[in-house]
Amino acid sequence: MSEHAVAATREFRGLQIPAAGTYLLDAAHKRVGFVVRHLMVSKVRGNFGEATATITVGEDPLQSSVTATITTASVFTGQPDRDNHLRTSDFFEAEKYPTIEYRSTGIKSFDGNEFILDGELTIKGVTKPVELLVEFEGVGRSPYGFDVFGFSATTEIDREDWGLTYNQALESGGVMIGKKVKIEIEGEAIRQA
Repeated sequence: MSEHAVAATREFRGLQIPAAGTYLLDAAHKRVGFVVRHLMVSKVRGNFGEATATITVGEDPLQSSVTATITTASVFTGQPDRDNHLRTSDFFEAEKYPTIEYRSTGIKSFDGNEFILDGELTIKGVTKPVELLVEFEGVGRSPYGFDVFGFSATTEIDREDWGLTYNQALESGGVMIGKKVKIEIEGEAIRQA
């Protein structure tokens, strides 16, 4: 067994966690999604097909960090007209702001395999603090010899804080699109040599 294989995991407060190092989000095993209320009666789900992330797992796991970039034009809700509208200046203004950026600023707290990650989210040139609830899903080795770990993360934001204010009033009361957006992220990260 190689030294790399032996050092692939370590114990941290009862968890098997990844070895310190740099990990990249696996493009084939990720979902960067969102959920928003529609017409006050249902939910619309969507995702961004193109996203990258670099996760630096620290020697001290509580000093780990992440940066992520999401391509705004890759938004997909399953309805082409809606997707095209989301790319316009009413929403993401994808031509002027081609990416959404996230940068962690620290781990606020942890309990078992759940961590609260503080960070900054930039949408349309506006940067605001956000807290992500991150669940560490486990660590292992792929059949191809890659060290990987899995995670999921959620948060809820008010889209209007980032200038995403487009809406329409409904005759029956309320608005067409909810202000609160739930963000849901799932993925695997692969250790870099």
